[in-house]
Amino acid sequence: MLVLLAFIIIFHITSAALLFVATIDNAWWVGEEFFADIWRVCINNTNCTEINDTFTGYSMLQAVQATMILSTILCCVAFLIFVLQLFRLKQGERFVLTSIIQLMSCLCVMIAAAIYTDRREDLHKENPNFYRLISDGTYGYSFILAWVAFAFTFVSGLMYLILRKRK
Repeated sequence: MLVLLAFIIIFHITSAALLFVATIDNAWWVGEEFFADIWRVCINNTNCTEINDTFTGYSMLQAVQATMILSTILCCVAFLIFVLQLFRLKQGERFVLTSIIQLMSCLCVMIAAAIYTDRREDLHKENPNFYRLISDGTYGYSFILAWVAFAFTFVSGLMYLILRKRK
């Protein structure tokens, strides 16, 4: 049982780390001379432009930013609640609250990545100064990590739903 508990804790911490990296790092859309994320666009590694309200499509990026931050916070809260429930729940009870919060984190990450996937091309077309420079890019590792974090948080949420506290 101790090995299972250690695996669940490591799996949850890995999920949180993936969410932190996907939210913070600047590699959602990359190319040879640029990289862009939900916070800024950098050309030639020196010319970085913060994405603000003058950027066309800013509301879409704000939605992605908000849901990624919310998913990271929910994942951390779920871990804290898991630790509290580990010592407070009676034997045989399930970690339902932890599961619900972790599945909400999963939903937030899915929403953020789906919005970015759907609206990325429109965002670049609406900003012609950047579009000609960054149109020939690919999805970066932060974007891929967001989808991997979605899978990890989903599996983690299901594990908590099934898991019972045993001796």
